[in-house]
Amino acid sequence: MANSKKRALIFGISGQDGAYLSALLLKKNYAVYGTSRDAEMASFANLKKLGLRDRVSISSTAMADFRSVLQTIERAEPDEIYNFSGQSSVGLSFEQPTETMESITQGTLNILEALRTIGGNMRLYNASSGECFGDTEGIAANEDTAFKPCSPYAVAKAATRWLVSLYRQAYGSFSCSGILFNHESPLRPARFVTRKVVASATRIAAGSKERLTLGNLSIRRDWGWAPEYVDAMWRMMQLDQPEDLVIATGQANSLEDFVATAFSQLGLDWRDHVDIDKALFRPSEIQCGVGDASRAQKILGWQAQKRMLDVVAAMIDAERGMPDTSDLTAQ
Repeated sequence: MANSKKRALIFGISGQDGAYLSALLLKKNYAVYGTSRDAEMASFANLKKLGLRDRVSISSTAMADFRSVLQTIERAEPDEIYNFSGQSSVGLSFEQPTETMESITQGTLNILEALRTIGGNMRLYNASSGECFGDTEGIAANEDTAFKPCSPYAVAKAATRWLVSLYRQAYGSFSCSGILFNHESPLRPARFVTRKVVASATRIAAGSKERLTLGNLSIRRDWGWAPEYVDAMWRMMQLDQPEDLVIATGQANSLEDFVATAFSQLGLDWRDHVDIDKALFRPSEIQCGVGDASRAQKILGWQAQKRMLDVVAAMIDAERGMPDTSDLTAQ
């Protein structure tokens, strides 16, 4: 290739992780290419928020169409491929199980088959999920913990992890899966509970009379900071041999803790502003999900720096329009 820059292709570049990874890769002097289902109609709001839209090349790609995926990879000629494609909401997966399964698993399989067809030394990172472990019952899950998925989303993400592992073993490709637990940021869509909580609390603190309606507050999650997690993804792709690794903070907090923290940081008592609606409880729920990233620390030199309290504070600052003085792509 005439251009000596490393080239990265991000399937699903418009989401939270795609935007933050783009920022990291551009900082490392990569040429960044990305995909969307309809590049002409998509807003790419997250890329615009980070001031990156004009610095990446984006094309339309139908992830369920093998030929479309193959042509996208051939045009970009990437050194590294990052796969974030597919429906990304656990809650929505109960309402749209077929679309969730197809968008996640078929897209991943098409990428793997395209790489097998093309050959060469391209590397693949696949976004799996800590949701695959199901309820960890307060015990941090590691790479040897069995999968017990509790949602259509988790079933689909578990399938992609095993697809990637199969192709790695069968064809010797450099392909790996990051098994990431919850990682949040101001770029989360409004439908995600963390963003919903922070946005509502911020508006209420500014004088809004609205009520915040939530579901099960007793669930416990391992919440980290998304810009740190994309750094772990990049580090995984630089290894001599591919490995599937758990990425997490190792600490679990209840949703009630998250809510109380958000309101408290704004000088409010959450109990004065929050209603519980059992209709928002999921048909099958993980009571506790927490991960053990000690292997990632050993192999990658990566460790989460921000914990739940820090994540909430950073999201509140962004919601209030306060300038971000931190380097979002720094570990």
